[in-house]
Amino acid sequence: MRRLGGLLGSRAGISTSKSLTALDEPAAHVELAEAELSKGSSPFHKLGLSTALFLRAVLGFEKEVMEKAHACLTDAEEVASEHQRRAVRDPSKAHQSKIYSAGAEYALCHAESQLMSAVVAVLNESLTESLKGFYKLRKAFATLHDISEQERRYLGRTGRGVGSSQTSVVTPGSGRETPGMSSGVLTPADSGEEEDEDDFVDAKESGSAPGTPPFTHQSGAVERDFEKLSLGDTATNRSHGGTPPTNTPIESDSALAQADQEIDFRTITSDPIDLFIHSGTALCFGLLQVLLSMIPPAFARLLSLFSFRGDREAGLRMLWSASKFKHNINGAMAGLITLGFYNGAVAFCDILSPGAVPHTRLRNLLREMRELYPGSKLWLLEEARMLGADRQVEKAIAVVDQGQSSGLKQVNALRMFERSLNCMYAHRYEECAQGFIECVGMNSWSHGMYYYLAGSCYVELYRLHKGRDPKLAEGYAAKAEEYLHTVPQHVGKKGFMGKQLPFDTFVGRKIKKWDFRAEKWGCRMVDAVGVSPVEEMAYFWSGFRRRNVEQLRTSLERLAWSEDVKANPHWERESADEKATLAMLRATCFRFLGEIPKAKATITEGVFSHDLAEVKACDFPDTWALPVAHYELAVCYWDEAGGQGGDRATLQKCSDSLLKVERWESYELEARVGLKITTGRETLRKCGISSP
Repeated sequence: MRRLGGLLGSRAGISTSKSLTALDEPAAHVELAEAELSKGSSPFHKLGLSTALFLRAVLGFEKEVMEKAHACLTDAEEVASEHQRRAVRDPSKAHQSKIYSAGAEYALCHAESQLMSAVVAVLNESLTESLKGFYKLRKAFATLHDISEQERRYLGRTGRGVGSSQTSVVTPGSGRETPGMSSGVLTPADSGEEEDEDDFVDAKESGSAPGTPPFTHQSGAVERDFEKLSLGDTATNRSHGGTPPTNTPIESDSALAQADQEIDFRTITSDPIDLFIHSGTALCFGLLQVLLSMIPPAFARLLSLFSFRGDREAGLRMLWSASKFKHNINGAMAGLITLGFYNGAVAFCDILSPGAVPHTRLRNLLREMRELYPGSKLWLLEEARMLGADRQVEKAIAVVDQGQSSGLKQVNALRMFERSLNCMYAHRYEECAQGFIECVGMNSWSHGMYYYLAGSCYVELYRLHKGRDPKLAEGYAAKAEEYLHTVPQHVGKKGFMGKQLPFDTFVGRKIKKWDFRAEKWGCRMVDAVGVSPVEEMAYFWSGFRRRNVEQLRTSLERLAWSEDVKANPHWERESADEKATLAMLRATCFRFLGEIPKAKATITEGVFSHDLAEVKACDFPDTWALPVAHYELAVCYWDEAGGQGGDRATLQKCSDSLLKVERWESYELEARVGLKITTGRETLRKCGISSP
């Protein structure tokens, strides 16, 4: 097996490093990794095999794979729990660590298994299973925090403490934010008895059992342990208006120098198992902190029942720390998660502080990962996303096309999905449609959305050719109606926490709307489609931010079709919700072209001229444009102010506009802009601009 690295020879290293082979995705590598891991019965072998299956599950969202991963994770939890109890009963036979108590490595395996099992449970379509998953998440959170506390205490004893500032973390089981407070958590002695999740039995509140290492939970540990882990990059803020950049932003050398000065746990200990514990704790606790900080308000209220919340900055510091251990599974996963978070989420937010995306550091991490795992297509996906963030969509498509297929069909489906989205942003409609149809045969997650996106592309092709090649246009119209009318057969079959998937709800309503309009107007369905559904989808997938100037101007041309009475004789009877949507999308194009006054005027005159009652009175109405327009106006004010250090009065207007969308009632696909809104609010708070 390759790349056992510094962990070769350790109990943790031999087994978990084998799971790294799955990251080099040729089929032989994936099968070899799973076969080798299946031979062992240690908690590390079980964890490694579970991780490989977990990757398959979360990449593809396929029910049978998730069921297999769940069974494997349950086995891994039980084995880790038993080994932990043995270590506690006879510490003399356990791994001797200067930092961690006896059995900590098994506590970590148990927590990692619980964390992955929780994710699989939440992805399950059952609300009951999802709630059980949140309960496991709570217990994993507590265990990981306790392990990090052991690190903090060791650093303090050895004079390697890293500062005294704290970030309050709600203690699981307490519901309070009290520094230094112990609470009931999953302890080595009672872990086994609590594994019957149907009972929902809480952890003991009185502390550890006799003879058990005290896995006490103290707030502030995350921030103190990793105080020196800083993102620190000072990249040019790419959320400003003006002409979209064509070159990569320039960063100061001090940012990279600061990164090099971070605490490296390898200078504290060379014990391979201790390094495994440290990197695994940093990975999982960091991921938890980041995920909990990103959840939309509805989920935040649910998670408050389980008494914890996240800290994005602390979580990212921990993920960066874990990513240094690239030769074990924890480091590789941390690198993948860190790249995915920035390239797939933060890079497409609009209200950001300078340096919020550490571009140079991310490129360095990606280069190192590609060198370590040259056969993996996951890193190519991340490179493509970086190119997309730099508004180089055509290059992103070329990167995704590189190399042979992956040994994981889930990765191949992800590549096709990413490529199809990029083709949509590049206005390569036929390739986009064909790609999404291929996704139907590669992935079972959301066929309704795939058919909708394909049909929408053919609507666009029909409109483009209707006036110049009627025969070709007729073929496109037939395909558009075929795929769009296939959508209702596939929506509602998948769920999340007992509810229909948001995109399924959205596309199902759109088909009903267009069929209703076609009957009402006496026309075919393809002629009853309103404002470009491709441009609408591009907005929800942050496609406008990926487009260059030429592609943005093409988007304006596609949007202009709606008002062309010669091409679209139905414009005069068009509904208020469609007119508001058109104005909102057009304003977004203007903003990304740097035409801020024009964007603001379009929002004010084209969107806010319609009130919510008027929009709701439409048939099968699209209500999302009104609240999202307040977000777009907030971004305009941010750009107009010049960003973080700009005019305070204008920044306050930005905050006031953001507050309006924050207080808006629920609307379709609100989660698609939720992270942007949350990030915007956090950025404004750092500027000293708070909401009323």
